[in-house]
Amino acid sequence: MLDALLAEARLRWGLDPADGLAVLPAERLVGIPLEPTRPVMIVPLAVLRAPGPSVPPMALPGRHGPGGDDPVALLRRLYPPEHPVGRFGAPDGTTVGALSPTDLAGSLYLGPVAPEAAFASPWGMPWISNRLRAPDGCPWDREQTHESLRNHLLEEAYEVYDALADGATPALAGELGDLWLQVVLHAQLAAEAGVFDLADVQAAIASKIVRRHPHVFGDAEARTATDVNRQWERIKQAERAAEASAADGAGDAPTQPKSALHGISRSLPALAASQEMQERAAHIGYDWPSIDGVLAKVDEELAELAEATSPAERAEEVGDLLMVVVNLARHHGVDAEAALRGANGKFRRRFGIVERLAAVRGVALRDLRFEELDELWDQAKAELAAGDGPDGRAGAADGQTGGPATAGEEAGS
Repeated sequence: MLDALLAEARLRWGLDPADGLAVLPAERLVGIPLEPTRPVMIVPLAVLRAPGPSVPPMALPGRHGPGGDDPVALLRRLYPPEHPVGRFGAPDGTTVGALSPTDLAGSLYLGPVAPEAAFASPWGMPWISNRLRAPDGCPWDREQTHESLRNHLLEEAYEVYDALADGATPALAGELGDLWLQVVLHAQLAAEAGVFDLADVQAAIASKIVRRHPHVFGDAEARTATDVNRQWERIKQAERAAEASAADGAGDAPTQPKSALHGISRSLPALAASQEMQERAAHIGYDWPSIDGVLAKVDEELAELAEATSPAERAEEVGDLLMVVVNLARHHGVDAEAALRGANGKFRRRFGIVERLAAVRGVALRDLRFEELDELWDQAKAELAAGDGPDGRAGAADGQTGGPATAGEEAGS
């Protein structure tokens, strides 16, 4: 029967199996990779002479979001709504947008989608990127280099970070897409240089993750997140030693194994970099045995800052103090970078209210006494706490977890 369907598809819709025809059982459609830029035949399992599934198939990871177990919803996500759908044995067809579950009881043919319209395909964006870089593509894209795109990558990463404050939202999907574009563009440039392509990027991260999770993909054991972190660092140490050994074996100059701190980006914000360094050190045993030692170190650094006599000494001591505070945050399970961003956001909102209250009184902030400023600050705090602030939230935005000390307020109050 399959041969008859192939013959009908050739005759009616111009099918060429050499284009990469996929023949997929309707009953298992949600669990099978489906590439819309290739012709597809969807047929009942009986046509393929295979037994039906005893349980509903699992949706394919990556396509298991809303409606992931609904084959009609899946097709509507992958194809334009006006894309034609042929019905075998019937004179009239339909479109993806008009498909119904009963249509899947018969055999269907979907011709290939143009690559630039295959928006949900994992290979749609790489194709679009390649097209933009073609001689007759986009002048702006053709001028880009790894160097010119660096700031774009950083900006998109920060926009994703901001969107994460609201959790899983459609806006987050859009921001992740913008970040994905940067990955695709850099892989495109590298492919043009003959160095690597997107397949190498995917293989590099997938192989690394499998290798570093032997408790999932091998026979190792890790019962807690702490066990996983320690195992991760041990594996990374072994990888660094292996790289050094390979370099020595190649006849290069003797190489010391890479530091446990190797790979921490110099472009990371200072708080985030400090926390990452201290976490890596802690994973290999370089850490205070209890938080008491960290608290004592905070007091020590404060005292040294008070005793500093020159600008250079003060700058050094402030840096030491900040690093210890980051360590304190780490011991409390707090992301120091996110905490400070939250505090910044809270200060921004409260200060905006202070400015508004001063304007209502017809006075400039610089002309107010400290006690008057402190009064305005307390009013701003009360306004936000009551949910009457400019954004109608009592410290809900920016992921704030504490506040700065200003106008007589203690941090975190």
